[in-house]
Amino acid sequence: MSAAIAETPTTTQDFETKLDRLAEVAVKCGLGLAPGQEVVMTASVDALPLVRRITEHAYRAGASLVTTLFTDDASTLLRYQYGADATFDAAAAWLYEGMAAAYKSGAARLAIASANPTLLSREDPEKVSRANRAMSKAYRPALELITRHEINWTIVSAGTPVWAAAMFPDLPADEALRKLWDAIFAASRADQTDPVAAWKKHDEKLHASADRLNAKRYAALHFKGPGTDLKVGLADDHLWLGGGTTAGNGRYCIPNMPTEEVFTTPHKDRVEGTVRSTKPLSYQGTLIEEIRVRFEGGKIVEAHAAEGEIVLQRMIETDEGARRLGEVSLVPNSSPIAASGMLFLNTLFDENAACHIALGQAYSSCLKNGDKLTPEELAAKGANDSLIHVDWMIGSGKVDVDGITATGGAEPVMRGGEWV
Repeated sequence: MSAAIAETPTTTQDFETKLDRLAEVAVKCGLGLAPGQEVVMTASVDALPLVRRITEHAYRAGASLVTTLFTDDASTLLRYQYGADATFDAAAAWLYEGMAAAYKSGAARLAIASANPTLLSREDPEKVSRANRAMSKAYRPALELITRHEINWTIVSAGTPVWAAAMFPDLPADEALRKLWDAIFAASRADQTDPVAAWKKHDEKLHASADRLNAKRYAALHFKGPGTDLKVGLADDHLWLGGGTTAGNGRYCIPNMPTEEVFTTPHKDRVEGTVRSTKPLSYQGTLIEEIRVRFEGGKIVEAHAAEGEIVLQRMIETDEGARRLGEVSLVPNSSPIAASGMLFLNTLFDENAACHIALGQAYSSCLKNGDKLTPEELAAKGANDSLIHVDWMIGSGKVDVDGITATGGAEPVMRGGEWV
């Protein structure tokens, strides 16, 4: 009598169908790949099944070459276990220079997010900070091409055992991984019969929300809720964006999959008040919980966290711009990701469950003709400059948002986390 072999999330026909649909929307909707275009993909080794499906769809769409750069959590930890102290100020500059060169020559960028949210939580925060700073400096030339939307790019996610275990610690490993994958498929619309059509409809809805805000031309937003009384001034000539965008190379892409937000550029010098995070932030392998900060003149002058405060302090010390805002985003509390009730411990998902702000680099595409402005011109309009761009969540069903007009009047934008 032979023993029955239990199906795992990666062996069922239903799973394979949804994985293929996820790869399809990543290439067709997210990346907007052009025939003959190269693709540079980054992923962890645990994401290999999705990497192969995306590679297949990219070549079917006419990609000239797909190059994947893999990371491995175990190898990352070995650096902290055996690496000499001086080496934590080093980064593979040659690698990031190569990525920037690829983008400048016309390559598209696709990232698969699947990181262990607590990978570096037990490591020396000082070493983590130094390594992140070195990487950020080395990556800057490539990042600028992304933040200026000069290339078409997108980010999708893959379920991994360590991520699933972090999200569902009380479930058996197979059940936790299955539940994570189901959540990824639902949020990415890969569980629908025609995900490409579903993304087109959703994209139109996000653009409509952005258009309404652009018509208002608010001077600032006022967030009010438990522990939060924050006024975020908006950059001069700011633009609200949502969903997809046309990159500088002419390709239409949807940078984040999933995405439920509309976002714009704050004025780096016009943020005042206090704000409290409503979800934990997973930052470079460390969880930062219950963030509380106070802004004066656009700059964080006081910062605390119940967990991970040292990492938070090191993060905002990265450079001058790390203490200022580069993005403000509005997300309804009824978004599918929020409605799932899950805490993903992954910014790509959690930022689409709540309104959020981002410390660091601003997106020049969120300014009128921003991609044509010099760094000095961008700064004059209020756009922030930094080596980092870190989103963290400040919205919930208990947070209200007002739009402040140019004359100082207040208009309700959100009540109880929902659009008015």
